[in-house]
Amino acid sequence: MNLIHQDIINFIRKLYQTSEFIPLHAPTFVGNEKNYVLDCIDSTFVSSVGSYVTRFEQMIADFTGAKYAIATVNGTAALHVALKLVGVNLGDEVITQPLTFIATCNAIAYCGAKPIFVDVNRTTLGICPLSLLNFLTENTTQTELGCINKATGKRIAAVLPMHTFGLPSQIDEIVKICSQFNIPCVEDAAESLGSFYQGQHTGTFGAIATLSFNGNKTITTGGGGMIITNNEALAIRAKHITTTAKLPHKYEFVHDEIGYNYRLPNLNAALGCAQMEVLPRLLASKRVIALAYADFFKDSPYQFITEPAQAHANYWLNAIILNDQRERDAFLNDLNEAGVMSRPIWQLISQLTMFEECQSVELTNARWLAERVVNIPSSAKLS
Repeated sequence: MNLIHQDIINFIRKLYQTSEFIPLHAPTFVGNEKNYVLDCIDSTFVSSVGSYVTRFEQMIADFTGAKYAIATVNGTAALHVALKLVGVNLGDEVITQPLTFIATCNAIAYCGAKPIFVDVNRTTLGICPLSLLNFLTENTTQTELGCINKATGKRIAAVLPMHTFGLPSQIDEIVKICSQFNIPCVEDAAESLGSFYQGQHTGTFGAIATLSFNGNKTITTGGGGMIITNNEALAIRAKHITTTAKLPHKYEFVHDEIGYNYRLPNLNAALGCAQMEVLPRLLASKRVIALAYADFFKDSPYQFITEPAQAHANYWLNAIILNDQRERDAFLNDLNEAGVMSRPIWQLISQLTMFEECQSVELTNARWLAERVVNIPSSAKLS
């Protein structure tokens, strides 16, 4: 066992006050979760119609500052619909980052589109605005059909940045570049509930955004997602097509377009309402944990990743940067063998079989990070 690794294990065990297995991120249920779920069961409205769905949507809108919130069955479904709403269709292209969870690019593929990969920033881990600008300047032209990729002749229908681990990307610059090239920006804010950039919640900068409430997120509904937007027309259409595009009628089944059965069940929303009530406490706890890590690692050979300038992160998953891939793998082996869960950052999406032929720029930063970044235990601690 590497002595540095043993010191880290000892610190994490002291931080979480346990000698048992420590997960990467466990849900925390200390509020009204059982009460609301049981109330939902007693009401018999456990599917996609019920008061908890509406309440949960309003709670998310109020917290994020978005005008509209539409609950979905999971974050990937939310992202699929968000891309469809801004006009991503068969044969289009979407610019995104290669260092992200697979759902980001899966949602692009669901639309019949292909991703284009630009590099990330080493500080934010999100899309690098300069890499995005350089690609668009050098490789696209404006036509009456939109922003066209010179190499493929395809329309670039959206830019899709992701706020990695809850660290806000340089979203103001990204949105500005998107506006310059007449491309809508869809924010993948799946991991960043409770994260702010320049005092504004992530997901409220672009045309539309999505959140995730998977079991490992800051709050959870078991599974679940949310579309947020300030655009009323997009919000109305989002609710329509996520409920199978069914037109209101007392008894007839009339559908006016292809829709999706993507609405969040009331049972899940009940859990989400209770989780939202304790969200401020969860965020406060996670910040205390992150600050403890930052203090510990300041004298370590490893770098703890802190929130970028002008950002207030939710510290969903804490992460450190090791010196190289060999050291990373030894670290992962030692901690997991000791029952302290740790994981590498994702493999670059551009290297996966289904996306390896997609266009990309030189991904220097993304490759560097993929070889070095590791997540460490990040659960909140509430009693």
